[in-house]
Amino acid sequence: MTPPAEQSTVHDEEAGAGSGRAGEPAPHEAAASGETTGGEDASGKDTGGRATAREKKTSKKDAAEDDAASEDQATDTDTDTGSAEGDRKAEAKSRRGRRRAPRAGATVNRGELVRALTALREQLGAFDLLLDVPGVEQAREARDELRAQLVDYVLPRVQAAGAPMLVVLGGSTGAGKSTLVNTLVGARVSATGVLRPTTSSPILVCHPDHLRWFMEGPMLPGMGRVRGPAPDAIAGDQLVVIASDVLPPGLALLDSPDFDSVFEDHYEFATKLMAAADLWLCVTTAARYADAQVWQMLQRAKENGATIGVVLSRVPQGAGAGGGEIVEHFAEMLDEHEVGDARRFTIPETRIEESRLPEETVEDIRDWLTGVADDAEDREIVVSDTLAAVLDSFRTRVPELARQVEAQVERRTELAREIEAGYGTALAELDEATRNGSLLRGEVLARWQDFAGTGDLLRALHVQRSRRGRAANRRHRSPARVRALKAALRSGLESLIMASAEHGAEQVMARWREHPAGAQVLAGADAGLAHVSPELSRRVTRAVSAWQDHVQELIRTHGVTKRSVAKLVSFDTEAVSLVLMIGLLGYGTSDVAVEGGNSAVPQRLLKALFGAESLRGMGAKARADLRSRIGMLFDEEAIRFGQVLDSAGIPDETVPVQLYQATYNLEVAR
Repeated sequence: MTPPAEQSTVHDEEAGAGSGRAGEPAPHEAAASGETTGGEDASGKDTGGRATAREKKTSKKDAAEDDAASEDQATDTDTDTGSAEGDRKAEAKSRRGRRRAPRAGATVNRGELVRALTALREQLGAFDLLLDVPGVEQAREARDELRAQLVDYVLPRVQAAGAPMLVVLGGSTGAGKSTLVNTLVGARVSATGVLRPTTSSPILVCHPDHLRWFMEGPMLPGMGRVRGPAPDAIAGDQLVVIASDVLPPGLALLDSPDFDSVFEDHYEFATKLMAAADLWLCVTTAARYADAQVWQMLQRAKENGATIGVVLSRVPQGAGAGGGEIVEHFAEMLDEHEVGDARRFTIPETRIEESRLPEETVEDIRDWLTGVADDAEDREIVVSDTLAAVLDSFRTRVPELARQVEAQVERRTELAREIEAGYGTALAELDEATRNGSLLRGEVLARWQDFAGTGDLLRALHVQRSRRGRAANRRHRSPARVRALKAALRSGLESLIMASAEHGAEQVMARWREHPAGAQVLAGADAGLAHVSPELSRRVTRAVSAWQDHVQELIRTHGVTKRSVAKLVSFDTEAVSLVLMIGLLGYGTSDVAVEGGNSAVPQRLLKALFGAESLRGMGAKARADLRSRIGMLFDEEAIRFGQVLDSAGIPDETVPVQLYQATYNLEVAR
């Protein structure tokens, strides 16, 4: 037992624990009322943190009342020195008060809190966890629970201060939840003689004063409402609301479906309603309290921030029945699972008449619930503790979800890198093919030999200045061999680019199929993704023609760099540009066997005409331009795979950042 002096100290701590200074509201109180705790007076004028005369007077009055209450409690403790229950209540109350203590200098604004919670709710609904990465099922469930708890409980609680305390009863099949509610209400609350018209339809009993709030209020907005008594068969997503003046104002009881039901929707309803509870009362039996499902639900309730009570029913009575050992073992298990501070009740094995237990078996439960409901301060403590604990749980639950989203983002990033790698490999192979002379075979080689071996090449390079006018005219009507060589080069280069693009698409498809997430993304993709796009051929033709024009323009603008040569010759820019292209594409490399003539002819002619330095500059610019154009073509092809990633709905890197930011914003708003 706590001595009177210590009891008084406990009460003093409790009186001051809910606020930073006497007379200041706790964070949840300020959040509920929209008040702030410092900085401005009622007119908006800055008070510089100093209390006004009215505040000082109120503070002194509150302090005096607290002292009087402390003395009364000390007297009560002296009167009933053997009351272990009094010690427990005082200790629990003091612990709750300390937990509710606000941060020093904190300013709580309900509007800011609602905005932060609303933003978090929207962000939780703005993405999907598509990929089957490790832990994704738990993450999906956690995301849905977070959003449902925000919608069903947190936002309504913050926006509707003073609403009645909602006690949700949950338990395993046959645990006696319905019988317990019937007993607490004092009557069968359904016209059919059973509590629940159908086993999947939750039923809520409240005082008549609160009937409209539960029928039309914001709590559990996703569930329909049916005014009870209800018909024998209703939809499972309907909440049956029944008014009973047996319950005191400020208290509502909700009997949820069995959480271990064979029906999946029963479990979903049970967890949804648990998350909306100010107080969750877990009901289990002496025969089933060790079931794993019971402890999973208790752990879930603890993680969700609910205030928890437990009822162990059907406990055997009499000597040798083992009831005491069962109760003791149940308490040990509560401690092991870190829910030992839950309020505990036992109901013995007894008769049930008219769906109700004997009154004396539920007296402790009734006294506790009605006592909390009747005492506005105690009710506010329970409601505020649960709300604060739920918001506290967001500090870990939201970042944990963000980390799961990051795993999705990482898979998306890996798939994006596979796109780059696939087309990067194809581009590197194409780059090598345009250097090693492999293109200069077949038609291209035949057209080059025809052009170079018939004298057209020499005529194009050695044109006297005195005949510049006629040479210019000939450039507009290029010899057939020049046109044939240009067409062969264009066609060969187009075919090479198309083949490389096809290989790039195949590379990406192969890499995605080998990736754990790639096969899942490809499941909904177009089969044509494995090949080049239908419009690529037209784009390649335009790109190669533009490159040939660019090389010809380089020849024209750079001109002849050697003055001595410039005085003697002019040249056909189209023909010379073809010579430069032949040289760039690898004519004369060691691994290409050229039939007839000197394999180094293009390089010797061009070097003599332009000089080595100028030739290197033009060659580098021409090759860079070709690579750039091909790279743009491949980038356009790769966009198709990026669009598949986008349409798959995989979160991008902004989503986890927004979740972390939402967690921070919520802390600031609190």
